[in-house]
Amino acid sequence: MNKNHNKEFCFRATPKGIFMKKLYQKFIKYPITGSLLLSVFLSIFIEILWQAKNHLFFDEISSQVLFALILTLFLVYPLVLTLFNFLFLFSCKGNQEVRQAGHRMEYTTLLLGLVLTPLLASFSEIRFVDWEVTLYNSELHTPIATWSLPTLLTLAFLAIAGYLILTLIPLIKLPPLITVFSISAMYLGCILCIVWIIQLIQWGLIALYLCLLPFNCTLIVGKRILELVFQWNQDGMGQTHQKKGHGFLTALLNRLLNRSIHWPWLALIGVFPLLGVAIAILTLFGQQPDAIIRAWTQTSDWNLSTQVSPQNIYVDEHYLCTVAAGGHRKIVKPLRMGIRHGRRVIVNRQLCIANAFEQILEERTPRFHHAIRRLYDRHGYPIAKHIHSPYAADIVYFVMKPLEWLFLVILYCCDCQPENRIAVQYFPKIPGIQSNGKRSKKAGL
Repeated sequence: MNKNHNKEFCFRATPKGIFMKKLYQKFIKYPITGSLLLSVFLSIFIEILWQAKNHLFFDEISSQVLFALILTLFLVYPLVLTLFNFLFLFSCKGNQEVRQAGHRMEYTTLLLGLVLTPLLASFSEIRFVDWEVTLYNSELHTPIATWSLPTLLTLAFLAIAGYLILTLIPLIKLPPLITVFSISAMYLGCILCIVWIIQLIQWGLIALYLCLLPFNCTLIVGKRILELVFQWNQDGMGQTHQKKGHGFLTALLNRLLNRSIHWPWLALIGVFPLLGVAIAILTLFGQQPDAIIRAWTQTSDWNLSTQVSPQNIYVDEHYLCTVAAGGHRKIVKPLRMGIRHGRRVIVNRQLCIANAFEQILEERTPRFHHAIRRLYDRHGYPIAKHIHSPYAADIVYFVMKPLEWLFLVILYCCDCQPENRIAVQYFPKIPGIQSNGKRSKKAGL
């Protein structure tokens, strides 16, 4: 123990070395608090750099500093946890206090990751639908085929079970064969994590944070295996479990299992029977035998995808009627696809009436139209850009219904052929088709 202790604290007998030694000891004793304080320090440093780069003064943005600092903290702390998990990967031969500090980091990483990762995914452009579904604007299909979730969740459950067995049960009470198969189960989880990272890795900043939890899980599994191998050898448990077998194969297996240095590659071999049994059981419940592979390939928009999804439909989120057209078909009653600013949009009668009404305003009262346009752009856009759900679009459709009727009455009072004007809205600008006047580039509700 003293030998390991001396290796942990190789600091020079100088004031700076003594300070660093005390700081290290405090961190090992309170790793969560230390990592939080480091994240706060880094967050403040990043905030100061951002303020200096944008030439802002703290007295002008005092109301925003705390909010920006909290956001930065949520971005920095996961990265700090990842760094420490990587460093603790090399501390498996440290003393018991160092290993316990690494375990606390593990638990914090897993709990925080299981909360923040789904939360981040809900704020991203990823939608939990398969590649056949038509999406809107920059939305992305799910990186995992939805029908394969039972298979992936079962493998994830096996990995979690293996981790809990090796974490909650003392190694001295575990038969070596159970230990090896628990490591095999964690290997299955590592495979899922690595494939997830490969699937998302080139997507951007959000993908980086979505990959942090799988990456940390891989680090945690590696650290746990190294700790088990070292602990088995350090405590001399291999010799206490040695027994003479009744045959050559039995003796060989007993000799291999009682030497922990063989556990990692034995567990790698154990992955195949464990995976085979799991797939056989899942097949009985309707899952496809190759679901673990097709879960990643039967997708679109991602690195391992082999399918080509339908082209996304463009919905101009600046305007309420355009957003409302993206509601459920039975309610908003889409008529056809139209062209808006060179992009395909869903067109229903409400949208055509609103656009025809604005066209009338632009032709007959350009000044009044300009004032209404400015008012709507100021207040209509902040509302419309937050409407992403079809149910919310349905509500907007009903809210706009009285205005639709008012616009229709005005059209019938001001235009000799109101239905013709309504019908030609959002068609491509081909000479001879739009004969009711030109429409400005900013037109649209």
